[in-house]
Amino acid sequence: MPTDKPSSMPPQHQDHQPGSEKEMTPRPESTGKAYRGSGKLQGKIALITGGDSGIGRAAAVAFAKEGASLVIGYLDEHEDAKETQRLIEAEGRECVTVPGDIGDSAFCKKLVETAISSFGKLDVLVNNAAQQFPKESIAEITDEQLERTFRTNIFSMFYLVRAALPHLKEGARIINTTSVTAYRGSSHLLDYSSTKGAIVAFTRSLSQQLAEKKILVNAVAPGPVWTPLIPATFPPDAVAEFGGSVPLGRPGQPDEIAPAYVFLASEDSSYMTGQVLHPNGGEVVNA
Repeated sequence: MPTDKPSSMPPQHQDHQPGSEKEMTPRPESTGKAYRGSGKLQGKIALITGGDSGIGRAAAVAFAKEGASLVIGYLDEHEDAKETQRLIEAEGRECVTVPGDIGDSAFCKKLVETAISSFGKLDVLVNNAAQQFPKESIAEITDEQLERTFRTNIFSMFYLVRAALPHLKEGARIINTTSVTAYRGSSHLLDYSSTKGAIVAFTRSLSQQLAEKKILVNAVAPGPVWTPLIPATFPPDAVAEFGGSVPLGRPGQPDEIAPAYVFLASEDSSYMTGQVLHPNGGEVVNA
């Protein structure tokens, strides 16, 4: 298969969630090197959770190339966040980074307040950050893990939308990151895939609630993508095989997913709401 993307990755593991991009080999393609903007988001303000690395960083840089300024929420990967900020500022756009736990409603409120105090408005909210902890049996999922996964992956979306809604005007966009696992399931990521299924329902339901306000709500359901979450989740042998089972035979790169977010954030998607895009390497799902 002719491609300049690696079909497999070297075995590696990180012992902390959600992982660090600077520790990965090879580094993900998340800097938007080949992306060419055309002013689709000129003057817009976007808030992206998990924007320090992976898909969040790639989307943030693409947004900046399209003319947007950014607020980046992240947990504690300070070096990754600084690099994302550098990439955005290199495009002549402003970037504010805010560390904290999106599983905490007070922090989510702070994120939105930072966007408003820094830029005076909010046009695009991207609920992207997530975590996952594989377990072979439901019996191994503790109450603490279950609550932690749901708080990070889906509760945070309620918290952020609730805080952002008073500031979102007609034409604003909400974009949620779900997953291919919402559609095909995952035996070893039971709680994670459950949250991703909830995100699909959240997206569809919220889109109906906000349609009258002309606020559009859509989602992206990536397949296997080379992000810090992968070595932070799986053992080295599984990392080496990651993404090999999809029809394209390789994991995707964050830069290959970012255009889906630009599309949903821009006027190109003005007649879409409640929908999910599927950049997943060719896996057919019943969407």
